[in-house]
Amino acid sequence: MTVSDFVSYRDRLVEACSQAIVGKNKEITLIAVCYLCGGHILLEDVPGTGKTMLFRAFAKATGGSFKRIQFTPDVMPSDVTGINFYNLKTGDFEFRPGPVFADTVLADEINRATPRTQSALLEAMAERQVSVDGVTRRLGETFMVAATQNPIESYGTFPLPEAQMDRFMMRLKLGYMRREEEAGVALRRDTEDIVEKICPVISAEETLRLRERLDAIEISGPVMDYLMDIVEKTRSDVRFNIGASPRGTIALVKASRAYAAFRNRTYVTPDDVKELAPFVLAHRLHYRTAVGSAEAEALFVEMLNGIAVPTEI
Repeated sequence: MTVSDFVSYRDRLVEACSQAIVGKNKEITLIAVCYLCGGHILLEDVPGTGKTMLFRAFAKATGGSFKRIQFTPDVMPSDVTGINFYNLKTGDFEFRPGPVFADTVLADEINRATPRTQSALLEAMAERQVSVDGVTRRLGETFMVAATQNPIESYGTFPLPEAQMDRFMMRLKLGYMRREEEAGVALRRDTEDIVEKICPVISAEETLRLRERLDAIEISGPVMDYLMDIVEKTRSDVRFNIGASPRGTIALVKASRAYAAFRNRTYVTPDDVKELAPFVLAHRLHYRTAVGSAEAEALFVEMLNGIAVPTEI
């Protein structure tokens, strides 16, 4: 099996998105991993770090539609999914699709929405479908939700329940740019024009074709044992009330395969698993003591470093 198609896929996405977002090639690669695997992403970072621009650029590069939902406490589930309204001209009820009917949906500040509205995304994320008034409508096979939340603000927010956190394949942080990168961006005339000029570099058909080939990326017995050691440790470690779910295990396997293919390999290494595990698993755990995302990730990495890594694969 050749993996050059995967490498080309990654390179095209990174090159296109990096026109708008500088110095975030690894984060773009991880988003591409989620997209290829059919997963969703939670971006947790302070305002102004380029989250919206990144996903607008990503939607442009993938040739898909992009919708942004600005969540506030008064946003209703129907504002997300859509409504049936009575058309006076035709005398019939018609469905008006909500913003969830897009290829890339940015759920901005999702933790500002009430739990009822947050849950409106659950069916879409899990089943790629939306049910309104008893009628189920399918979403696209490349549908992806990118939700954001501010890690330092708690007033007027509703923390995401574990069941919804488990629907996100990864949790990422963009972080600040380096000094010289930020200076260069600040001197740009108009970044919005750069995003608008990005052209599609991949297609949905290519994504689905490569997605079908991911199972051919080999995971050897020792690497799979190592992956399961990590998962089982989250369930036995006294620092966690609830460990990683089977959904998390499946997500880590898929992500590791895609990441290996993007690195021009036909097999997964322990380093692939170890590098991805904090992004894929840390947000799925329930910690015994209340901790922020940074502390949670540090605890997870501490646990991870205590697990023996196989030397032969």
